[in-house]
Amino acid sequence: MKKYISIILAGALALFLLSACGNKNESQEKSLQIVATIFPEYDWVREILGADADHTELTMLLNKGVDLHSYQPTAEDILKISTCDLFIYVGGESDAWVEDALQEATNKNMRVINLLEVLGSAAKEEELAEGMESEEEEAGEEEEGPEYDEHVWLSLKNTQVFVHEIAENLAEIDSQNADHYQNNAAAYNEKLASLDEDYKNTIADAPQKTLLFGDRFPFRYLVDDYELSYYAAFVGCSAETEASFETIAFLAGKTEELGLTCVLTIESSDQKIAQTIIENTQTKEQKILTLDSMQSATSEEAANGVTYLSVMDSNLSVLKEALQ
Repeated sequence: MKKYISIILAGALALFLLSACGNKNESQEKSLQIVATIFPEYDWVREILGADADHTELTMLLNKGVDLHSYQPTAEDILKISTCDLFIYVGGESDAWVEDALQEATNKNMRVINLLEVLGSAAKEEELAEGMESEEEEAGEEEEGPEYDEHVWLSLKNTQVFVHEIAENLAEIDSQNADHYQNNAAAYNEKLASLDEDYKNTIADAPQKTLLFGDRFPFRYLVDDYELSYYAAFVGCSAETEASFETIAFLAGKTEELGLTCVLTIESSDQKIAQTIIENTQTKEQKILTLDSMQSATSEEAANGVTYLSVMDSNLSVLKEALQ
């Protein structure tokens, strides 16, 4: 991977030098360069920068609906990372390419935020819950220690920690605007805390406390925040798309046993597994609802008004129905 990163960075730098003259004025105008891998990070930075962000170029790498787990950086991506002032990434197994990319960075003063490192001991290991499909290890694959659940942004509590960390780094990089960043971050964290309180109250009043997913399950941090139980077909980072008869039968049985009125999926699902689970219950009357994990959000959606808060607010409405 390191050799691959070096080759594409060399090519990208050559292209950059060829076009540098034409972009000189634009580069001078955009004095602060920030790169975020995924939509939630990108949107948090937007909130911290506020309306007066003309001096900043903010890039979201996974901007065309590419899933975090299947993303590979382009030459342009590597160049943007190499020259930016602040780089924000999740830090899980899907970001294994980042280490080599950072070693090739031309800006040696770059600040880097690894979300899993920011969480520290609060990061959760990926969990194989009862009834889930277990993934077979590839031949020759060695055990490399615990695999952490990457979907840290789906906790409003975690997000408040991340927002504070991003604001602190921006304040140190751009001290002239430090108060602006920190004030915006504080105001945004108040909104996050308010929505977190709405989640607590809604879930406390809900008659049901279990979610069942006919899909992979990226919501471990969210359910743990509010002491919900869950069942699912696959772990959050699974690449599997076909569930066994045993898994379908187990989940259909749990749906009946718990009197669940809904089977959940994530936003990119074809819903086939959820539908099969429902077809294997006695009533066959359960709804299919979708929770948005923001793993495939696009820059176009962001430009059209979709925000981290709006998605999490919509997810709360879905949860309210699912927990009836």
